[in-house]
Amino acid sequence: MHFRDLNDTRTLIELSQSRQRAVVVGGGFLGLEAAEGLKRRGMDVTVLHRSSHLLNRQLDPDGGKLLSDALTARDINILTSTSPIQLLGRDSVRAVQLNDQTLISTDLVIIATGITPNRELAQSAGMICGRGIQVNAQLQTSAPDIFALGECCEFNDETFGLVEPGYQQAKTLASVLASPAEGAAYRPSVTATRLKISGIPVFSCGQQAPDEHTESLVWQDFATGSYSHLLIRDNRLVGAILVGNTSQGPWYQELITGNTNIDLFRAQLPFGKPFCKAA
Repeated sequence: MHFRDLNDTRTLIELSQSRQRAVVVGGGFLGLEAAEGLKRRGMDVTVLHRSSHLLNRQLDPDGGKLLSDALTARDINILTSTSPIQLLGRDSVRAVQLNDQTLISTDLVIIATGITPNRELAQSAGMICGRGIQVNAQLQTSAPDIFALGECCEFNDETFGLVEPGYQQAKTLASVLASPAEGAAYRPSVTATRLKISGIPVFSCGQQAPDEHTESLVWQDFATGSYSHLLIRDNRLVGAILVGNTSQGPWYQELITGNTNIDLFRAQLPFGKPFCKAA
């Protein structure tokens, strides 16, 4: 079954009363929440994730590994770089065949592999579509009198699976429709992802992977399981990944969006705002 809404959640609760084993396909936020919920209801749970680490759109490999270790300690089986190729069974599923030909016995399979933009209606009407319905900075489709926003649209080759960009697009479109002469335009801003997976706080903002133009400040407290990876370019913070202790996340987001020069407190940056102010 797919895991997308409240009715799916109710169905999972009901099924968990008569099933013993579950496989969750997808190591994103929804998949991990489903896995944790089923585990709490007494099921043996395995998570399959095709990327090399969990939450690969929010975390770097080390942060993903830290999260994976924490979930494994909660007796959730995590398999990364793994995809299902076939569900086996007659009247109901009995096993999942993986891309390495391994078989995993299961009574339930949950698919939580992210959003797919709903573009079919627009495409059948002749509008230009890529992965989603293509729009310009005014959220206007290739049909001038039709606009699109949220998960169904595509802007500058990017689609959107979080609610915050949808709010920003709605605000832009309201301005476009109410006051066309003002020239309102959608400009994607730096948005932060704040999650709590099985009680483990996760924060991600800005660039999440280093490149040839960035430097990394990495700090980890093995005793508490806290981890931070800060990415810096030209003495500006451009990305922040936090696992465990995320209390400084909002301040890091301010530094990123404000393009603040951090040269005076660079050495103290991983320890947060109080240490940086003292410096």
